[in-house]
Amino acid sequence: MGAEAGFPGPPFDFGFCISEILKDPASYDAVLRRYGQYTINQEGSTKVPERPPFDRSSSQDSLDESMEAYWTELENIKRSNENRQEGQEAIVVKEPDEGELEEEWLKEAGLSNLFGESIDDPQESILFLSTLTRTQAAAVQKRVETVSQTLRKKNKQHHIRDVRDIFAQQREAQEKPPDDSDLRSVRTNENKGQGKDDQPSSGAVDSKEQISRVPEDTPASETDINLEVSFAEQAVNQKEFSKERTQKISGNDSLPSFRLPKDKTGTTRIGDLAPQDMKKVCSLSLIELTALYDVLGLEFKQQKAVKIKTRDSGLFGIPLTILLEQDQRKVPGTRIPLIFQKLISRIEEGSLETEGLLRIPGAAMRIKNLCQELEAKFYEGTFNWESVKQHDAASLLKLFLRELPQPLLSMEYLKAFQAVQNLPTRKEQLQALNLLVILLPDANRDTLKALLEFLQRVIDNKEKNKMTAGNVAMVMAPNLFMCHTLGLKSSEQREFEMAAGTANVMHLLIRYQKILWTIPKFIVIQVRKQNIENQKKERKAMKKLLKKMAYDREKHEKQDKTANGADVPQGVIRVQAPHLSKVSMAIQLTEELKASDVLARFLSQESGVAQTLKKGEVFLYEIGGNIGERCLDDDTHMKDLYQLNPNAEWVIKSKPV
Repeated sequence: MGAEAGFPGPPFDFGFCISEILKDPASYDAVLRRYGQYTINQEGSTKVPERPPFDRSSSQDSLDESMEAYWTELENIKRSNENRQEGQEAIVVKEPDEGELEEEWLKEAGLSNLFGESIDDPQESILFLSTLTRTQAAAVQKRVETVSQTLRKKNKQHHIRDVRDIFAQQREAQEKPPDDSDLRSVRTNENKGQGKDDQPSSGAVDSKEQISRVPEDTPASETDINLEVSFAEQAVNQKEFSKERTQKISGNDSLPSFRLPKDKTGTTRIGDLAPQDMKKVCSLSLIELTALYDVLGLEFKQQKAVKIKTRDSGLFGIPLTILLEQDQRKVPGTRIPLIFQKLISRIEEGSLETEGLLRIPGAAMRIKNLCQELEAKFYEGTFNWESVKQHDAASLLKLFLRELPQPLLSMEYLKAFQAVQNLPTRKEQLQALNLLVILLPDANRDTLKALLEFLQRVIDNKEKNKMTAGNVAMVMAPNLFMCHTLGLKSSEQREFEMAAGTANVMHLLIRYQKILWTIPKFIVIQVRKQNIENQKKERKAMKKLLKKMAYDREKHEKQDKTANGADVPQGVIRVQAPHLSKVSMAIQLTEELKASDVLARFLSQESGVAQTLKKGEVFLYEIGGNIGERCLDDDTHMKDLYQLNPNAEWVIKSKPV
């Protein structure tokens, strides 16, 4: 393909260029001439229509290649729509009725008790509301009001309670003085770490001093990403602190370097919490994401998932959950589809330094034949992987993603992922992506993680393979964001918009993947508060029964003390390790003691071979008290965590598969 060299011009502002073209597509040539950019010579080529360059890479030489790669991928998707296998029906997306999405939103947020037949006993929801921040509570109230108005219009025979009554009860519950030492310890440690930012919704928010004043998109230095304060509250405070939020993100800016500040109570990552607590995390993340969009004046709407007919066996065009069920019969505990793992492995068996990796497609007829052969022979173990060339494996990997009946980023949140590009700052884009990753179903999230890690390994070899982060994002974006089963027809202008925006979001996913799999501390704190409130409720309900069982309980507690030895002295924790040689150990808490130190003491008691095997296989857990179960990272300071959760037990064990 030929290219005409551009004349020297002013620095290329990608974002401004795109916005000018979107306002007036006819200005395309003028805008490009102004910036001295390349234009594509289309002689002898009918495959790729002339379109404006969307590459975010600063390399002028790679501009043509990355742009052509995006449109080539787009053409592949269109062809796959035309030649789709039977059983992969296009989804007919019906616009939901008024209030329907809000009703679904409240159910997902765990707040179905705020409307409908169960509203007569909203105590559980009131407890939940008492743990929310001001902006989170405002987001909930807005949706409850919409649902209530809709139900009244439809004359449904539900008891429609005035939403103000519910939130009035919530405020009354918050005004009662705390009577639980656990709750006080959570609040004390929370305030110690973050000031007043994340107080319950009835309190005023005053955290301007906590907000970083470093410019948002300064690539020269690292910026701490604040996970201790609600993202929506940070956005409110930033708006109050600076009215100049209209500055657009410049397309040719380098992405800022965000880092996670050290948290003495430990960083919590996805997979560290017990399922019952993770469910609370997801509910809170949905509320927080909605609150963030509300504060920034953007509309957040989930896409309602629609069930479609799909094949119930095979490899391509199979729902992830069904594919994993098949795989787990072969390899128990598998969390990422075996075919997906094998394709990545095959690509990496060739050199990751191969120029144009992921961009250069395999031969179409060969790919079609390989698909058919894989479908027939993969699970039998008779498929000849030596016949699969590296570029063929890359094409099959992308085809696997495109052919998923519902997108890897999920039908519910695909539009929300796309809308991240509309958030005003890089920090807020990162915060929204963090919450969206948490909200993904487990199978989608695990597969996405494996994909992003692989893409980063490709980018690490960019000096040889010429695939920069911008180029990889441009190539992969259509495969994740263009859901073929939706059967949507896009205008030329819409395709321009998609090219720019989705490639940007794809770039963010790759660049910040280590941060995106972190659960914000303020959400973990809210989970602890919810657990404490639920425990208080349960204790009240069981009070009479416990009185009757007082004798038995005292006897049981005495037996426990005898089994565990003498009472543990102040400032000492007893750590249990039922699967190690040393099954229990009393450990003195100090300011410097970390979770890694506790593990090291136990593992030093093992024999040489066993000690080597156990490293990285066992972890220290915080169990009970105000958390269900939490795997601790090595840098957790035990004394700080003990003060946050003094009633926890400490157990060394392996992570569940």
